This record gives sequence, C-alpha cells and structure tokens, in this order.
Amino acid sequence: MGDVVQMHFTTPDYVIFALLLVASTCIGLFYALSGGRQRTTQEFLLADRSMSCLPVSLSLLATFQSAVAILGAPSEIYTYGTQYWFLGVSYFLGLLIPAHVFIPVFYRLRLTSAYEYLELRFNKTVRIMGTVTFIFQMVIYMGVVLYAPALALNAVTGFDLWGAVLAMGLVCTLYTTLGGLKAVIWTDVFQTIVMFAGQLAVIIVGAHQAGGMGEVWRKAMNGSRIASLDLNPDPTERHTFWTLGVGGVFLMLALYGVNQAQVQRYLSSRTEREAVMSCYVVFPCQQVVLCLGCLMGLVMFARYGEEISSCLQMVLYFVMDVFRDLPGLPGLFVACLFSGALSTISSAFNSLATVTMEDLIKPYCPAMTEAKATLLSKGLALAYGLVCLTMAYVASLMGSVLQAAFSIFGMVGGPLLGLFCLGMFFPWANSTGAIVGLVAGLAMAFWIGIGNFVSRMAVPTPLLPIINATTMPLRGNMTTAVMTTLITSITYLCFPLSRPTGVQALYNLSYLWYSAHNSTTVVIVGLIVSLLTGPMKEKDLTPGTVYPVLGNLLFFLPERYREKLCCVTPLSHKVALRSFHVPGHDFHQEPQGQCGNREIHP
Repeated sequence: MGDVVQMHFTTPDYVIFALLLVASTCIGLFYALSGGRQRTTQEFLLADRSMSCLPVSLSLLATFQSAVAILGAPSEIYTYGTQYWFLGVSYFLGLLIPAHVFIPVFYRLRLTSAYEYLELRFNKTVRIMGTVTFIFQMVIYMGVVLYAPALALNAVTGFDLWGAVLAMGLVCTLYTTLGGLKAVIWTDVFQTIVMFAGQLAVIIVGAHQAGGMGEVWRKAMNGSRIASLDLNPDPTERHTFWTLGVGGVFLMLALYGVNQAQVQRYLSSRTEREAVMSCYVVFPCQQVVLCLGCLMGLVMFARYGEEISSCLQMVLYFVMDVFRDLPGLPGLFVACLFSGALSTISSAFNSLATVTMEDLIKPYCPAMTEAKATLLSKGLALAYGLVCLTMAYVASLMGSVLQAAFSIFGMVGGPLLGLFCLGMFFPWANSTGAIVGLVAGLAMAFWIGIGNFVSRMAVPTPLLPIINATTMPLRGNMTTAVMTTLITSITYLCFPLSRPTGVQALYNLSYLWYSAHNSTTVVIVGLIVSLLTGPMKEKDLTPGTVYPVLGNLLFFLPERYREKLCCVTPLSHKVALRSFHVPGHDFHQEPQGQCGNREIHP
C-alpha cells in the first residue's frame, strides 16, 4: 500500500446500489397491488398471519443484523481478536427460551402488539408505559441506524452523505407504507441474501489476496488474534466467556423474546409450530453471520497487521482497498451494508405503527372502521419514516448524541424484558409492582448509562491513527467530529480504559450485562412491591398470561403449596377452557396442546 489511494465509486458500484433500492421498492409495490392489497389491519400489520417459517426466520435474522453490526464485528475482531465469537454460545438459550416460552404465550393469546399482553396480565397503565418506553427506544435509535453507515461511507469514499440518507429513508418508508409487514419480511429475505453475498465476496477476495485462508490464520495466530477461553468472572471485563455466553443470553431475550419487531414476525406465522420453527432456523443462520464477521476481521488483520487502530470507517476502507480493481464489488458490499440498515429501519417503522395503532389509538376509538384503521396504520408508518429522517438530521448536528442513542437502545431493552418476565413467570406480581419495577429498572439503567457516558467523556479521547500511506477524504470539520464520535460511541461503550474501582466499577459494567442487570432490578423490585401491596390471586389472573415455569420446576411440592404459588394450571389448559374479556378484547381460545410438555398442535 505504498501509494496514496483515492477512494471512489465507479458507475457499476452506483448501479448495484441503485438496484438494491429499486428491488426493495418493487417488492413493496407488488404486495401493495396483489393479494388483499393491504386493505385490513391484519394484512398490513400481521401479513394476514399467513407467513411460513423460512421468510420469517430470515426476516428475524435481517432485523438483528444492522449496518452497525456489519461494520462493528470485523472491527472488533481486528482489534481484540476472536473472543467475541463466544457470543454464539448465547444464541442457543437466547432462541430456545423465546421458542418455548414467549411464543406459546403470545401466539395463543392472538395478540397484535406485544404490549397488549401487559394489559391482559396487569392493567392499561402498564401497557401504555411499556408502549411509550418502546417508542422512545426505537425513535432514538432508528435515526442513528440510518445516519451511521451513510456517514462512514461518506468519510471513506465521498459518497454523498444526505443523498444516501434520503434515498434509504424514502425507499424504506415507501415499501413499508405500501406493502405492510409482508413487504417488509420479503424485502428482508432479499436483503439477507445481499448481506451474505457482500460479506462472502470480501472474505473470498481478501483471503485470496492475503495468500489464502491458511496464511490468514497463521498471521492471526502470530498476531495473538485467535483468543482462548477466558473464564474471568469480573463483570467489568468487556468480553469474557461469562459476559458473552451468559450476559449475551439476556441481550438475546430482550431482542428475540419481547421486542415488538420480532414478536410481530412470530405472530405473522401461519401456525404456532411455524413460529417456533423460525427460531430454530434462525439459530444456524446467526452462527454463519457471526462466523462471517469474524473471518472478515481476520482477513483485515492479515492484510494490514497492526498498522491501523480499527474503527468503523476503516472496515469500509478495507473493502474499497480489496476491491479497487474489481468494479461493481464495492457497490455490492455497500448494498450489503445498506441492506442491514434498511431491514432494521423498516422493522422499526412497521412495529412502531403497530404499537401506536393497537395500544394508543384503537383502545380509545372502538368505533373506528377497519378501512379507517388500515389507512391510519399506513399514515403512521409514513409519519415514522419522516421522523426517522428528522432523527438522522438531529444526529448530524449533535455528534455526542450518537453515543447516547446507542446507550439508550441497550438500556431500555433490559427493563422491558424484566417487565414481561415479571408478568409471565411470577403469578403473584401485581400491577403496582409492575409499574414501580419498570420505573426502578429504567432509573437504574439510566443511572448506570449516564454515569458511564459522563465518566468516559471526562477522559481525553486520543486521535485514532490511520494507515500512514493513505489519504482518507473527510468532508469538513463537522463530519470528522461526528465520525470520531461514532467510532468512539461503540468503542467507549464497550472498552474500559483502565480497571475501575468503587462506584466507577458499576459505571463500567460490561454492556452485555446491561440487560441482565436492569431486567433483574425490575423483577426484584416488582416482586417486593407486589408482596407489600397484596399479591395477585390465581383466580384474578387473566387465563393464558402466566407461563407455568414454577409449576414445572416445583413439581415435587404438594399441590396445595403449588396452588398458593399460582402454578398448578397449565398455560394451554387455561387458554383452552376459559373465555375472558378485557376492555377492547374478547378472547376465547381452542385447545392447542399441553404447554408444559411442549406438545404443540397448530
């Protein structure tokens, strides 16, 4: 790399990137003009509950694989080695528990919004609090997801920043608004294929240029990038086996268990069995994605050694460098990158429209016709698309907000997980306990998160060195400043500079323990308050809202004791034999098998 390299896009690169946007739009138009033409809320928000296992599983994967993850994983491996790969251990329980605990409860209650569950289990106040918390989380995050990859691309190639932001935002808004959840899922399938193709192309070409995978592995070994098992139990260590394998489970549960974007996909499945199978199918796919990210980081290390201090735009620089003599392939990777952004953003639009419609509008407008409800749902999806563009603009003006946005997304997921676990696993928890528990969990999350943010901002940030022989065209001081913040927003969230002591140790808790810590806070506080204010009785519980985990674990106790703990009646028995009514909801379920022994009959 002796000569100065001027990075730029060629015509084939622009064509491939444009094809991604055109294909995504066409899928949305197809589902807007075919089938039921999105004339009902069931079709627009839940794809008419007609989706099969494979597209649902690939959509689950695409939502998880954001553009930041595509850039962040190779950067992590390049800098710190393959310890991050042990995150794959958490995928097993992180998907098995949703498949056999959360899905049966949500699916058999025939919900549209996950937060309907909170009203059935507790009351309307808890439902609204959960909904507002989720909306806050997603609105803050989706602007960053849209802006971050466009900014990285602009920093490396000079690709027009706001052209990329507007193109992605408007295309995503268009196909989400026109085609509903069915269009979102099928564009996710297409975008997942593009993501795999882009990453594979980089790995194959990069490894070939480095002398083959054997040479890549040898250089990684010599550079101490192949990590061994680290069993250090210190929770302030950013990545150890326990942090990744155990803390990662709670992170996965917050995402795959109770996040509306994922729950909505489960609920769109034709049968409960299909929904469960989608979790099983996404497991090996996630392992493949994780391995691709690791391999890309190792190939990057084999090419550059320790010449660079890794950051997000350096991954794009590496891609442009590898493909410099192969027109069209840089465009393929950029399409891969923006596929991750599009899938995440479209899921956010659709899920936000769903919870706003189902939780904040329908309960107060019971006389609304189906046609008006569908039109309003489409209007909400469009409105959230415009909000996303606004948030991207806000992120461009206030660079430090980027770090806060990443923090907020991680912090809010844990308390929401704790709220659902409190209701689903502890029958005696009441609505007062749920409200106080959620507030306590959010307060704890923001205390730690803001303390982490402030303590790190107080430490001077050294400039990150770049490859000496290379000129990277950064467009203006504001772009440079915001790009540096974007880089450190992930690096500083995860990578402590020195061993902390006292309260500083709490502020430096590994980001992978956030969900576990905050959800546990909600559960403990919620149970204590529930016991002090009068625990729920089994006869007062809405049928089907409690998973009988205690009944299964405490099978050895006499029935009279288990009855006091509200853990005698199986989930499916309750749902099958009782009809129940909550304002705005009338439920009557047919028998679907014993949840306790995991026998599922669609």
